[in-house]
Amino acid sequence: MRVLVVEDQRQLADSVARVLRREGMAVDVAYDGTAALERTDVVEYDVVVLDRDLPGVHGDDVCRTLVARESPSRVLMLTASGTVAQRVEGLGLGADDYLPKPFSYAELVARIRAVGRRNRAPAPPVLIHGDVRLDPAQRVATRAGARLPLSPKEFAVLEHLLAGRGRVISAEELLDRVWDEAADPFTTTVKATINRLRVKLGDPPLIETVARAGYRI
Repeated sequence: MRVLVVEDQRQLADSVARVLRREGMAVDVAYDGTAALERTDVVEYDVVVLDRDLPGVHGDDVCRTLVARESPSRVLMLTASGTVAQRVEGLGLGADDYLPKPFSYAELVARIRAVGRRNRAPAPPVLIHGDVRLDPAQRVATRAGARLPLSPKEFAVLEHLLAGRGRVISAEELLDRVWDEAADPFTTTVKATINRLRVKLGDPPLIETVARAGYRI
């Protein structure tokens, strides 16, 4: 899942980004509304976590612009005001969900996953292929009943491949959906992660390399 965090309080923004990355999400950060609009103009995010009270280009205007563009990105709006009237107003702007500050990171993660699911075709709650079972909600993957010791990136790659249901997925797509803007497009990180994942999955081999195209299960 690709997420954009838009928050002018840099310490909070960076903290949220760290938490979401630990959850296996690809996260970019914008510290003002102008940067947010520039990023959403070139990157298709699954979810935009948007502080409403931004200086300069207000969060309301960012939300309005995304709606006007017919952006597929879902918007989770954050604000220090938690009144019912403020929530109704925020949802009326086109936001998909609304979370008042202060919030728990656990709730933020759950809400991001919930609004992100609205942006995709329905998928089974648990992804299964042969003896491999991956539960996105519980963040648990097993093979033949044994839990796989996957890193967040390995888990995210396996989830994306399983969700592809046999579709060939390019390294570029994995880089875009699992990593973030800090990733070097010429890096071998996707190949290295796939190789580690193959080792942890064991035999018989599960991930196939399709020459000059990508990977599939």
